[in-house]
Amino acid sequence: MSVKAFELVPAVEREQVMGEKVQINIECIECCGVHLYLGTNDCFIHHFLLEEHTTSKGKLAYNAQKLLHKYLGLKKPVAELKAASALERLIVLCDSTITVVDMVTLEPVPTGGTKLKGVTAFCINENPVTGDAFCVEMAVVLARRRAVQICTVHEDRVQLLKEVTTPEQPCALSLDGYNICLALSTQYMILNYSTGASQDLFPYDCEERKPIVKRIGREEFLLAAPGGLGMFANAEGISQRAPVSWSESVIAAAVCFPYVVALDEDFVTVHSMLDQQLKQTLSFRDGHHLQDFEGKVVLASSKAVYILVPLPLEHQIQDLLVSHRVEEALTLTEAAQRNIPKEKYQILHKRILQQAGFIQFGQLQFLEAKEHFRKGQLDVRELISLYPLLLPASSSFTRCHPPLHEFADLNHLTQGDQEKVQRFKRFLISYLHEVRSSDSANGFREDVDTALLKLYAETGHESLLDLLASDNACLLADSAPWLEKHHKYFALGLLYHYNGQDSAALQMWVKIVSGDLQDSTRPDLFEYVVDFLSFCSNLDLVWRHADWALQKDQKTGVQIFTKRPTSEEKTGQLNPDDVITYLQKHSQALLFYLEHLVLEKRLQKEKYHTHLAVLYADRVLGLISRPSATDDQLSASRQKLQRLLKESNLYRVQLLLGRHTDTLSTLHGKLEEHDKALHILVHQLKDSAAAEEYCSWASASHDQSYRQNLFHQLLSVYLDPDVPGGAQTVSAVDLLNRHAEVFDAVRVLKLLPEEWSLPLLRPFLCGALRASVHARCTSQIAVGLARAQNLQLQHDRLKYRGGPVLVSEKKGCQLCHNTFSEPDCACLPGGTPVHIHCVAKKALNLPVERQHENAHRSNHT
Repeated sequence: MSVKAFELVPAVEREQVMGEKVQINIECIECCGVHLYLGTNDCFIHHFLLEEHTTSKGKLAYNAQKLLHKYLGLKKPVAELKAASALERLIVLCDSTITVVDMVTLEPVPTGGTKLKGVTAFCINENPVTGDAFCVEMAVVLARRRAVQICTVHEDRVQLLKEVTTPEQPCALSLDGYNICLALSTQYMILNYSTGASQDLFPYDCEERKPIVKRIGREEFLLAAPGGLGMFANAEGISQRAPVSWSESVIAAAVCFPYVVALDEDFVTVHSMLDQQLKQTLSFRDGHHLQDFEGKVVLASSKAVYILVPLPLEHQIQDLLVSHRVEEALTLTEAAQRNIPKEKYQILHKRILQQAGFIQFGQLQFLEAKEHFRKGQLDVRELISLYPLLLPASSSFTRCHPPLHEFADLNHLTQGDQEKVQRFKRFLISYLHEVRSSDSANGFREDVDTALLKLYAETGHESLLDLLASDNACLLADSAPWLEKHHKYFALGLLYHYNGQDSAALQMWVKIVSGDLQDSTRPDLFEYVVDFLSFCSNLDLVWRHADWALQKDQKTGVQIFTKRPTSEEKTGQLNPDDVITYLQKHSQALLFYLEHLVLEKRLQKEKYHTHLAVLYADRVLGLISRPSATDDQLSASRQKLQRLLKESNLYRVQLLLGRHTDTLSTLHGKLEEHDKALHILVHQLKDSAAAEEYCSWASASHDQSYRQNLFHQLLSVYLDPDVPGGAQTVSAVDLLNRHAEVFDAVRVLKLLPEEWSLPLLRPFLCGALRASVHARCTSQIAVGLARAQNLQLQHDRLKYRGGPVLVSEKKGCQLCHNTFSEPDCACLPGGTPVHIHCVAKKALNLPVERQHENAHRSNHT
């Protein structure tokens, strides 16, 4: 899983450091911007200026210009150098003593009398807490003391702030804010010198191997752990990253996000902080020092200095994509967000997502590819352009440069594998369907819809018709030839219709129905065309194709007119009179249309009702004269005619009289000429059932007496002996037996011939007798109830009479309160005597009082 993350570039050659002195070794390094400082074992500080330049091959290189070197006069190696750029000072540890020198002249500067001696290690606080921009915070470890001193370095002095005790003698340390990460003799720990809180981390033997304590970020440290692990720990002592596995002989480490660089005796290894994998290994012998300075990683042997130049993350990501390591590339891209300006990162991120999508697209990982295309906001035309001929000829699209993928087209991808071709097409259909329902297709909707139509047509997809029937931006010039090529003629008609070319659409559909073109998309295409015409607003097209539809099928074709709103319902529609005139040459369609107007639309116009009645009558006559007509056909036609004549009151009766015998009875009924109607039904048509139905129909809206008279008329017609054929005894008997409840039995018995036998009329007589008995019992019950009510009233009257009423001159009337002067009186309920004239007056005033009471109640309500 290697990736080239760094290049090793020489910075300071050994001759620039040693000169002719072979025994000179580099002991420490410090870099501040373009200034490089080296401390050597002969107590010299060397100051170099690093100049970056680009080679002819486009690679970064360095030229080191030596500015100065300074002897400190202590005859001991320079152990540590730290730059304080804000103060233009260089803090030097040499011979266990900290001194401060000027960064430019390397001359010592006064420290205000404070001397730090016996120092074994120190570090600078890169996250200072004092808030003073013109001082540097520093932590110092003193020999043979279990303590750490916190100091501040000013331009002209060093000031001791605090001393913090530790459980053991510290060997190495790093400082961030108030948190000190310490390598003690047997373990690592984190100490907060402000609160005094401490947290033990893990054991480590400092005598066996040099500890590594490296601040890598805000409140986060990198530590060398047993077993060759690089452990991460935050200020709370918690590891929020997985450890990296490096060599057990690591002597130094640095961080250049997102990588951890480790130095051992023979190699420089590069691990990712994102997935903890080893990414690069560089051979490097005699390595002694490795430090990162503001994103610059400096590597030194004992004689020379090198720079580990990180390759641009964009190049690293592209290398990963070339190797099809998509997930690593995406992880690295997300990690690069902290090092790249926001706008530039957004552009980079989208492009990487798009490239990753195409890689997975080529590997048939369609779900992942679709997600990356969506997140990367891919111009969908990049994808469509891989499919030959799908983009419209008028499209101005050109592929992205540099290209997002290495594919020429779909043929290059599939190498002729038709199964793969179909899978790629199914994916594009799915993706385009999602794209067109979102905002991603804005600006090139025509390209998307046209490509989708072509795919639907080519693959026979069921959604082709849905696309054309909905709002779409399919280009007619590109889509029409494609639909013809794949014999999607019905869909082509829909496309014409959507583009306002209804005439072309109808021509295409008529050819399919007529068999000139083969397309089985809609087996009911004729009905569809009729339905289309019924809603078509172009009346010229309607009249032009109506004759074709009626010639093919009058029953279906007439729906062009029956489904269309009439002119009375909607302005600009067909006038029924014009339609009736047009349908004169199509008799069946005319009949259907009139039925629609009269029976369904319920138009109340005499001419439509009369015309329909005449057509019904003519049809019945035609069936009677046709030997091949069946009884069912004749019966159905008669029923239609009779129903119309009975239900409608708008047709001209006189026009229909004499036209056909079937209609005469109903027509006479309309004129209240029931005797003529019954005579026709009984003696001419000999249709007893129709005669009885006629009586029920004619008396439907009348009372029982009218109904009884009508049935008696029918019975009289049956029993009339003066007509040819004589009385119709059987019909009369059936009538009486079926409708016994309608007849007056006494009148019937007077009409019946005396020679008729009683068993013949048994059902009628039984019914009449039952009705008579029922009526007698009902009347007896009514009389009994009336008598009981009368008796109750008499009882109440006697109850109110009660005993004697006492009247005297001393007793007063309850109404007027005057005494009685005569014995005559009236009694109120309860036996209270009152004057007769008072009762009379009370009775006269009662209606007036009730009116007042009602008015009072109304007002109260």
